[in-house]
Amino acid sequence: MTAELPDYVKASVPNPFSRRAPWYKNTAPSYAGIFLWVAFYLGLAGPTISQANLGVCLGGLVVSGLLCFALYYYPSGMLGMQTGRTLYVVGTSTFGATGGYVMPGLLMGLLQIGWFAVATYYATDYIMKGLHQESRTLFTIIALLWAYVLAWVAIKGIGYVARLAQVLNWVPLLMILIVFWANKDGITSYHPPHNDPWGGFVTTLGMVLGFFATAGAAGADFCLNNRNRSDVVWGGLTGITLAIIVCGALPILSVAGHIARTGDLNYDYAATISSVGALAPIIFFLFAAASLVPTCFCTFIASNSFGTMLPRIPKTVSTLVGVTIGAILAVTGAAEHLVVFFQIVGASFGPICGAMAADYVLAGGKWTGPRQGINWAGYLAWATGFVIGILDRIPGVPQAWVRADRPSVLFSFILGFIVYYILAKLGVRPSLIPLPKPTNTNA
Repeated sequence: MTAELPDYVKASVPNPFSRRAPWYKNTAPSYAGIFLWVAFYLGLAGPTISQANLGVCLGGLVVSGLLCFALYYYPSGMLGMQTGRTLYVVGTSTFGATGGYVMPGLLMGLLQIGWFAVATYYATDYIMKGLHQESRTLFTIIALLWAYVLAWVAIKGIGYVARLAQVLNWVPLLMILIVFWANKDGITSYHPPHNDPWGGFVTTLGMVLGFFATAGAAGADFCLNNRNRSDVVWGGLTGITLAIIVCGALPILSVAGHIARTGDLNYDYAATISSVGALAPIIFFLFAAASLVPTCFCTFIASNSFGTMLPRIPKTVSTLVGVTIGAILAVTGAAEHLVVFFQIVGASFGPICGAMAADYVLAGGKWTGPRQGINWAGYLAWATGFVIGILDRIPGVPQAWVRADRPSVLFSFILGFIVYYILAKLGVRPSLIPLPKPTNTNA
């Protein structure tokens, strides 16, 4: 029976408990670093506090943090902790041993290229702002150097990047606090130009959940270093829920304070950074430096995805192709459209998280093991959830449906969960394949 397993599953070895550590040494700081990245909060204020008051949007951050923890992260994180295996392997229960090649395997790699493009674009943009330059040629040169140099670093020295992250992850927090302090006096005077509390609330949910969807699915990868359920819970509550509240609230409060103080209705966080005066160029450079870690990690995850799922293509070749695509997206400015990208990410990975959560519940909170071939219950759950996630982009869909489908990323998760659960109960899932017993797991 083990011959039916793809090589990437047979080669999987559980992370031994001897190599695991407390949540505050791995899961919490790793996830916090994601939300400390400027791409999370750069465009968060405009679509949210322009519609609703600050209290509503801050409430949206709290609810978002709890939903990210409970729905998107916890099932995958628990599976990673229990099995010591990566998302690519635990996902074979939900999508099948063969189906796992595409989902979540290659899809995760492709979306990481998207994140790589976003990181490259904004790092370059902030370097240009720090230099007070607007040259398109210089932007292209810096973006290409950033992309290819850091891609090489990610492939050759990711261990050094992980150690560097322990320092660099805290740089943006200090910058956020400085910008907040410079604009705090105007916060209480801010009033949104539009009065749509529900619109502001669901937009906050949609942006945060869409941003987090891929990282939530990757909970297995983050939590295979955890020792027990307590590590999974505390790592998530601090690194995800608390980080969302802090890293989302301080920037939108800063933007609100800046608008109220200056009268300039500009919701771009970059404009708010400029309000700190002589320190602004230094802050732009430090925000760019803090993007080094997410850029490298995106490249590393994409490289692992392509190398695992496309073993006949040299990993260096497949990674360079992906990096080139990401660099083109950055240079052309396509990576600038964060809201659209978050929607696509959420639509893609929302139903994956939903299907995996349903599989987790059906199995009684444990991993059943890989399933033969393609698990069509998982693929159909993903397809229906994805349609719901991009409903507003399908021509001819009534606007009443689009308005009801907010936040779409949450509904895509819910539909993915429901469809998978029903199909599993109807017996659509294929048989399980026994895994070979791992050897030398205590090495």
